[in-house]
Amino acid sequence: MSIRAPVNRIVPFSAVDGPGNRTAVFLQGCPFNCLYCHNPETIHPCDNCGACLSACPTGAIRREGAVVRYDRSLCIMCDACIRACPKSSCPRLRWLSGEETMEEIRRNMPFIRGVTVSGGECTQHRDYLLELAALAHREGLSLLLDSNGSHDFAQDPALTAAIDGVMLDVKAWDAAEHRRLCGQPNDVVLKNLRFLAESGKLAEVRTVVVPEEMNAAQTVTMVSRSLKALGAADVPYKIIRFRPMGVRPAYKHFRSPTGAELDALEALARSEGMERIIQI
Repeated sequence: MSIRAPVNRIVPFSAVDGPGNRTAVFLQGCPFNCLYCHNPETIHPCDNCGACLSACPTGAIRREGAVVRYDRSLCIMCDACIRACPKSSCPRLRWLSGEETMEEIRRNMPFIRGVTVSGGECTQHRDYLLELAALAHREGLSLLLDSNGSHDFAQDPALTAAIDGVMLDVKAWDAAEHRRLCGQPNDVVLKNLRFLAESGKLAEVRTVVVPEEMNAAQTVTMVSRSLKALGAADVPYKIIRFRPMGVRPAYKHFRSPTGAELDALEALARSEGMERIIQI
């Protein structure tokens, strides 16, 4: 039986979710609750409370018994349902199998070189990922995971072998800082940094820079130093500017770093031996 996962949205063509032009699949649900999350509507699963029903201007959201249903054909993507949700969740979900997802991805061929599965946190739907990876490879497409590192890949050899790589977020090196920013510890994240690098499955590493809210210099230094020691200095390291777009109102006051601040962090990474630093 095919495993279904809650698909929040599918972006047909993306140049920022991995190398080349890719289709990006965003799944619902995440164990982290990052203060500066740019798509917080993917964190919490819809609990069918119905608060969004009256907010939808086109009737795309309706109740069937105890379940809230979404009619994609009526949706105008106005986000009124998300704004009405007390959990900032999203009812615009489609529970798709790997094959149903591939049906949509095939429409984008031959203009893509691969698929990236993001979220939320995609590894919460591990069996779906196994199916989708096999289907993507059958079509000659690579499959990458965009992950916060909460899934212990060292304990999951089947998933590690099935995918082409992981784009790993290292949000903060310091454990207390990570817990404050994300609500969860980072011990598994840092374990994954080492394991994926040693396994040749680390597609890229990313750190979002939020001045005053994190010690970006420490994180960039320690990530760079660790990758250099692991012989993975050629792994792309993306240093990403925090932007307030999509962020929950309570955190929109966080400051975006200046170009000079990002340049200094890039120089720091290079001084530690990193070879491929990308500012975004």
